[in-house]
Amino acid sequence: MTDTIAKSQVNELNIDALSLSMGQRAKRAAKILAASNCEARSKALALMAQQVRAAKDEILAANSEDVTRAIADKLSPAMIDRLKLDANRLEAIAKGLEEMSAQGDKVGNVIEEWTRPNGLVMQKVRIPIGTIGIIYESRPNVTADAGGLCVRSGNSVILRGGSDAFKSSTAIANALRAGLKAAGLPEDAIQFVPTTDRAMVGEMLKGMGGNIDMIVPRGGKSLVARVQNEAKVPVLSHLDGINHTYIHKSADEKKAIEVTLNAKMRRTGICGATETLLIDEEIAGDYLPELAFALSQGGCELRGCPKARAIIPMGVANDDDWNTEYLAPILSVKIVEDINEAITHIAEHGSGHTDAIIAEDLAAANKFLAEVDSAIVMHNTSTQYADGGEFGFGGEIGIGTGRLHARGPVGAEGLTTYKYVVRGAGQVRP
Repeated sequence: MTDTIAKSQVNELNIDALSLSMGQRAKRAAKILAASNCEARSKALALMAQQVRAAKDEILAANSEDVTRAIADKLSPAMIDRLKLDANRLEAIAKGLEEMSAQGDKVGNVIEEWTRPNGLVMQKVRIPIGTIGIIYESRPNVTADAGGLCVRSGNSVILRGGSDAFKSSTAIANALRAGLKAAGLPEDAIQFVPTTDRAMVGEMLKGMGGNIDMIVPRGGKSLVARVQNEAKVPVLSHLDGINHTYIHKSADEKKAIEVTLNAKMRRTGICGATETLLIDEEIAGDYLPELAFALSQGGCELRGCPKARAIIPMGVANDDDWNTEYLAPILSVKIVEDINEAITHIAEHGSGHTDAIIAEDLAAANKFLAEVDSAIVMHNTSTQYADGGEFGFGGEIGIGTGRLHARGPVGAEGLTTYKYVVRGAGQVRP
């Protein structure tokens, strides 16, 4: 099978056969990758970054075709922003791969070791999961983040990107495969599904002939719901980001305005953007007018509860607004009586992704951090830091919002599991 498969060729192939072939090749590549050492994987990542830079013109040309089609299809500005690449974003992709290269990994590390009274030495050793299937939507940078993190953690990966970014993601995946080849590692450790046929999603969810060990969905509610309902293999969920910034009565006003403005408006189309602002009633009359002005100046539409609208004119927030990930310059605003109401609101309407408190009262901050049950909780900073790169992971496979396995930004370590190694000297069990 060549690096790329033309769409016309795919249409001639049997989807079942393509699926099985990709799965088998990924499984073979996973075994070779797992047996490689940290230095070999680091070298591959560095060469992958080089190949991304070398393929700059090809990748940007492919992305231009995707963006042109997206505009013609009347995708939302938020979706187009997610899709669009430029020289700076492409360089950020390459630098992310280099950061992964420099970090090393913990594959093969002994997590714990102890000796039993009978002399048996027990070790808990970190190992790759195997073959990861990743299904995502229109962000082409996920292709590099996911591919790089899987190589870093010793896993092979099968990527099924969104049709909106098909050409961009294909070009990026080809560059990553070229880096693997240059490093002497199997190109099939990274495979991009060469068709937009949705039947391939179903094949991945069934495990591609028993060759996929875990599925990671990155996208909207409908995608995640389908994966959770149909997957025959374990799923690491990445749900939507209905994130909150809560301004406590002890908050510094300047800090509250600057942080909230960044949390909402830095990039409105990412999952770490704040979607709902909560503010204590005691300070709302003083803080909200200036904050609303700053947000409105940035082009943000405000939708508020009755108490918020009584302070400053804004749109009406209905029940759906509290449960909406806008991914757009829209912010719902709710005035709460105190921190307890804020925590209750987040519990009822949040998605378990990222929530922040702005407060100078350390006891209030600690209460919020302890009682808000989200994958990421923050104090006095922007929710837009909910990103694997900002956590120092070099990238992320997604923000895990479940309660099993990895939570929060899932970097290379989150894509590993462990096995027990027992060393003896002839002991037999009585």
